[in-house]
Amino acid sequence: MIHDDVQKFSNAAIAKSNLLQNNFMKYFLRAVMAGFFIAVAMIYCNVTGNVFKDADPAMGKFLGALVFSIAVLLIVMVGGELFTGNNLVMAMGFYDKKVSAGALGKVWLVSYIGNFVGCLIFSLIFVGAGASGTADYFAGFINNKLTIAPLEMFLRAILCNFFVCLAVACGVKLTTEVGKFLMIVMCISAFVISGFEHCIANMSIFTVAYCLVPGLSMGAILKSMVIVTIGNILGGAVLLGWPLRKMSADQ
Repeated sequence: MIHDDVQKFSNAAIAKSNLLQNNFMKYFLRAVMAGFFIAVAMIYCNVTGNVFKDADPAMGKFLGALVFSIAVLLIVMVGGELFTGNNLVMAMGFYDKKVSAGALGKVWLVSYIGNFVGCLIFSLIFVGAGASGTADYFAGFINNKLTIAPLEMFLRAILCNFFVCLAVACGVKLTTEVGKFLMIVMCISAFVISGFEHCIANMSIFTVAYCLVPGLSMGAILKSMVIVTIGNILGGAVLLGWPLRKMSADQ
């Protein structure tokens, strides 16, 4: 990655920070919309898995991973502020000394809260609409998801946001819509089919599961959210963001 590409991230970080500072509601709505798009992808992915769960579960998992890519496609094409993508963008601006640690933290916090609001609203509408008959499907995997060993959960979260932020980086760097589409689908479907953990997607999954599956532990849900959020931050800001900054030609 050349220096000019790094500057695109730094400029994006500045723009995000300035928008949040100057027009909080506009920024917050963009974060809420990103939450909507993640919930759309969660619904599409899990309904697809439910359709194939008896006939061909492997095909259901593969197709579910592909269709989940719609989340980042919508965010890139339509617009939205995704916390996990911001882990990379704001970190790059911070490494480049274009935004402060305070600005970085504020963007991360507000986008995280906005994403949660969007996921919560859209997921509750989905539940209220009947959840497309997926109650048994959610019951079949949610307890396994919540009982992943903490270290494994943490490492899966790191790997997840490495892939997600690769998709974001391709969305910033590539100039053609076809190129962006292909790279985003490949990167996002890779993390989904690998079983990695994404904190914003989990907001939507846990909301639906808590409404549909009796006996879920709120403590286990919150523990998972904390572990996965920290892992996602490290995956995007450190495992991917720091090397990309060091790879730039102009140090």
